Amino acid sequence: MFTVCSCNRIGNSGQKPVIYKGLYSFGPEVKLFKECTTGNEFWATDSSSNLELKYSQLNFEKPYEPVYVEVEGRKIKTTKTDALDTEYDSILVIKKLIKITKQIPQDMCN
Repeated sequence: MFTVCSCNRIGNSGQKPVIYKGLYSFGPEVKLFKECTTGNEFWATDSSSNLELKYSQLNFEKPYEPVYVEVEGRKIKTTKTDALDTEYDSILVIKKLIKITKQIPQDMCN
């Protein structure tokens, strides 16, 4: 006789992606996402590798210029071992870039 056990862990890894709208800034030491609705800031991790590419193709003269983005992703809590992202309580893991533009909507993101 034997027992089969299946554990269905629901946690950060089981979290479904959500659409986030906000401002994204990118540079040598910063990958910042600021959510429009709450003003909360998150360290951004681009698992799609598309966001950083599209940002660089906008040809800014200097780094850290904010752009408006709509992305699909999920938030995960930071750990004490994370390097640059320790000043943020969460990391936004970006799975898919939906929209990126230099035009920041004034009615949404002030």
